[in-house]
Amino acid sequence: MHSLVQPNAWVVLRLPSDSLKVMQIVPNTIVTLGKYGTFSSNLIIDRPYNLTYELLDRKPGEKDSYLRIVPASELHADTIAEERAATPSSGADQITIGGDGVEFELVGENGEVIMRSNRETIDDSARQTLTMEEIEELKREGTGAGKDLIAKLMASHLGIEQKTAFSLAKYKLLKTKKYLRRFTILPLDVPMLTRWMMEEKDASKILEMREEMVALIGSWANAHFSESRPFDTNPSGGRWLVVDETGGLLVAALAERMGILYPSSSELATENEHPTEIPLATSNTITLIHNNAQPNLSLLKYFSYDSTNSSTSPTHPLSTNLHPLSWLQLLSPSSDPTYSTPITPLSPTTLSTLKSGKRGTYYRKIRRHNRITSIVHSTLAGSFSGLAIASHMDPISILRHTIPLLSGGAPIAIFSPTIEPLVLLSDAYSTSRRTAFIQSPPESFTSLPPASQSSWPGNEDFPLNPTLLINTSVQSARVREWQVLPGRTHPVMTGRGGAEGYLFTATRVVPAEGRVEARGKFVRKKGGEVAGKEKVEKKREPEGDGEVEEGSPPKKVKLDVDAEGGMESSSNVKIEEAKI
Repeated sequence: MHSLVQPNAWVVLRLPSDSLKVMQIVPNTIVTLGKYGTFSSNLIIDRPYNLTYELLDRKPGEKDSYLRIVPASELHADTIAEERAATPSSGADQITIGGDGVEFELVGENGEVIMRSNRETIDDSARQTLTMEEIEELKREGTGAGKDLIAKLMASHLGIEQKTAFSLAKYKLLKTKKYLRRFTILPLDVPMLTRWMMEEKDASKILEMREEMVALIGSWANAHFSESRPFDTNPSGGRWLVVDETGGLLVAALAERMGILYPSSSELATENEHPTEIPLATSNTITLIHNNAQPNLSLLKYFSYDSTNSSTSPTHPLSTNLHPLSWLQLLSPSSDPTYSTPITPLSPTTLSTLKSGKRGTYYRKIRRHNRITSIVHSTLAGSFSGLAIASHMDPISILRHTIPLLSGGAPIAIFSPTIEPLVLLSDAYSTSRRTAFIQSPPESFTSLPPASQSSWPGNEDFPLNPTLLINTSVQSARVREWQVLPGRTHPVMTGRGGAEGYLFTATRVVPAEGRVEARGKFVRKKGGEVAGKEKVEKKREPEGDGEVEEGSPPKKVKLDVDAEGGMESSSNVKIEEAKI
């Protein structure tokens, strides 16, 4: 991902009110931030992300504001001051705080208030001496980027000295969010896009899939960069199968982990000026199965990819590594007109007589047919490295057609807003159901050849083949936000409702063929038996010069038999002896 704001890039502006604003930074345009003001987009192009800018006061005769980079020392001035004030000091100025963190009103012998609570504090509009007309006039003047207005509001409050550290920090925070003219530029990555969709847009479009659930799906699906080397004759890099009904959010999350989401500057600058067909990638790919004629990948436009727009750069990583495929093309390719209807090739002479528009249409049809044919053939070949699903469809019906396409050991991650579909799916792969299936498999399953048993459609008792998945589990996770204020640090009491979100995980396995028997470890014989064996071998060893060394192969040994009373040998006897 780029570290600088690129022209025409999508970024996130975080305003003082903690609201997020997603916009495209087009050069030579004006960026409008509502009540905060306007500025030129050229002021932030080619500047780093995560910088906080302050809109300066407009100069006379100018409509837009200039920007000032707020240093870190100014951003964290309050925190630094609190840490310095919290340093223990000696003398009568030291304040004792209760061990339970509750602030009480304590009065010393001389009547000085050592510590107070906000029980008697009344915070209403009557305590603010500035009228609404004066506040509106200060807002129109806009001096000091809103800091002067905040200072005057706090100085004009009658009960400001009665506030505790907590109430004072909360009061200042509310006024800062309302009047301070600052914003922070953040990169639009997958976590930020998920948060923006959940908080600012319609969360149902992404199945209310929170940021932590997106991370869990990518982790359990084991999505990572896995590309074949150029000299490999049989490419076997990572290929993931995805069913995404979140507008492309799940595809973006997996592509980010695989390193194919963010294009480089050179790839974005390349234009499709010629009809040359770029071959599809064979490894480190995502095969997307969708319901409609065209996949819904509207969220990928924030990453400079639009499958429906011809202006998308053909060198974008997703142009070659994302393979969309409809359910019709997967289950019945011959019924799909795009796949089953070949394009009649035209001769160069005929092409030269066509107009440029018809010639371009011909090349597009050729590329589309070749692309779909290649995707269908590679998908039906199977051997996918993992499966990730986020869909409203019944997961049992999805796994019935996708499990045979996975290789052994491939992880599976399925997200559902509710737990009921995942409970039924988990029951289909329960231990008791698997045991019953192994002991008495259905007749419709045993009648199939071994090569087709993985594609068994199931029956009423066994919706799926329970021997194809192991380690099935259903889980959920939620990240809680915390309020961090002096003396009041705790989890936020209120939160967004909606679906909780659950995740089903499993591992694809290949059942063993034939009968499997358990065998124990080899046990060495006892010392007595070994000693007895050595004695037997010693008895069987030949006598005389023709001794056979232990471990030597069988051989012929010559023995000289002495004659009676003489030293000359009368005969040579060949004895063939085999060592036992």
